Amino acid sequence: MNPPRITIIGVGLIGGSLGLALTAAGHDVTGVDSDRDSLDIAVGRGSITRGTTDLAAGVAEADVVFLCTPVLQIPALVARIAPRLKAGAIVTDVGSTKKYLGEKITRLLPRGVHYVGGHPMAGREKSGIAAADTNLFRDRRYILTPDAATPAAAVATVAGLIRETGARVSVMDIIHHDDCAAVISHVPHVVAAGLVNLLGRYPGEEENIGALAGGGFCDTTRIASSDADMWADICLTNPTAITAGLEELQVLLGDVVAAIRRGDRAAVHAYFAAAKARRDNIISSL
Repeated sequence: MNPPRITIIGVGLIGGSLGLALTAAGHDVTGVDSDRDSLDIAVGRGSITRGTTDLAAGVAEADVVFLCTPVLQIPALVARIAPRLKAGAIVTDVGSTKKYLGEKITRLLPRGVHYVGGHPMAGREKSGIAAADTNLFRDRRYILTPDAATPAAAVATVAGLIRETGARVSVMDIIHHDDCAAVISHVPHVVAAGLVNLLGRYPGEEENIGALAGGGFCDTTRIASSDADMWADICLTNPTAITAGLEELQVLLGDVVAAIRRGDRAAVHAYFAAAKARRDNIISSL
């Protein structure tokens, strides 16, 4: 059986890293992007075999199409490529919010073209093809969220390609995924950005505060340097779970604020001790 012909739409950090891993595994990969310079860099780095700015031409012969753009751009892209996809083609994506995309994409695809939702639990604070890394997905979770109507063969094809990147594939219910992703990924990104924006509440002190910045600040806020377009889209497409998580965090912070104000060392100690134990347990299981 011939290996599937792969097209990646969006050759930034995630799409470029996928391309690097898949071409390293021997696959022929076509890249599609609106930025000709990004395509040239991707070809030069070996992330894609060839590049084009023409969506229709880029997907016409594809067996598997990876959508690697910000979430809110994806439905419009699917509407444009849907008439050009051949029967039996598989469309997958790397979006962090699956319910929104699943509902949109499945309505747009023609009969005989299959959708397998995907979400790599991998990334970094840098963006663009220059930040792409062959090993970005190695030993990381990559979640697939097929629905009941998705053919098992389509899921197996996508899972097989993902495993070639070194990722560990898991299958998850789409609603369960969005709820879990909100707590473990989306809310932390909002909070990291909030910690950095907090510095703006101390006008005139930026230089003095910055002089004190060390490893703790850098580690805690690293993800605040992530792409703003991507994270704005994520927040707007998983609003219920994200706001619920942020509201729960407000309660936790309110409790520790009250404990600090009343000088309750036992309560403050318990706050930090519980966090240490929980984090240590999570990290040890990765």
